[in-house]
Amino acid sequence: MDSFASLFTHATPTARTFFSGTLCQGMQFADGGYLHLLKAGTLTLARDGAADLVLSEPTLLFFPRERVHRFVVDEARGVDLVCASVELGNAEGNPIGQGLPDMVVLPISTHPGLAPVCKLLLDEAFSEGDGKQVALDRLFDYLLILIVRHVVQSGAVSTGVLAGLADLRLARALTAMHDTPRKSWTLDALADIAGMSRTRFAEHFRTVVGRTPLDYLTSWRMTMARRLLSRGKPVKLVATQVGYSSAAAFSRVFSRVVGQAPSDVDALVVEGEG
Repeated sequence: MDSFASLFTHATPTARTFFSGTLCQGMQFADGGYLHLLKAGTLTLARDGAADLVLSEPTLLFFPRERVHRFVVDEARGVDLVCASVELGNAEGNPIGQGLPDMVVLPISTHPGLAPVCKLLLDEAFSEGDGKQVALDRLFDYLLILIVRHVVQSGAVSTGVLAGLADLRLARALTAMHDTPRKSWTLDALADIAGMSRTRFAEHFRTVVGRTPLDYLTSWRMTMARRLLSRGKPVKLVATQVGYSSAAAFSRVFSRVVGQAPSDVDALVVEGEG
């Protein structure tokens, strides 16, 4: 069972490359998530309330959510690196980002599984081939999946949906919700899928994921609904696809959870889709 498949299909993490080359002056990052790949040079990472971190070998730095951080470099030498902004969620919150550490530091020498894609990314970043921006963004997207997979497998995620997916029993129930959100799920039905008693399932799910199963189901439905609405899908159709018998009932829940009416969601052009 690929427990990530449906989650990543409907809540896909994305990256957008905004710098590649030699950085010869300090830089501060304040808004949203970031991925940085250091190729060469000595980089000092400064964060408020934390000791400076000095990096001098190829290293991945992942900030899943907003965390102000600064790069200090030797202006004479600079540092060779590639940077991308990361999108793990939107107004109602993408479950992928929940439970991830504030910062992930992965030296490439000690994480050989990441080395091939990092090499491809750096080769592309320091070349002048046509389609460079698109190639870098796609490689960063893939790298994001590898990092999330590594963090989960290493046990660094202790709560949230990713922690639930690392638990075989909870993963069955979560995957069922991800695959068929329109189904009228009950606590008993989800507990049966997990192979647990109703009471034990409810307690264990809340402890690991951080919310009740039905609260998570509502949140997941709203994550999917916002994605569909942003693609211009009509409210009535979206309501049916995420498990509501009427547009009115769906609109009430969406407004409560997301903080805006479904009709107020701006339609966006989604890259790579017609």
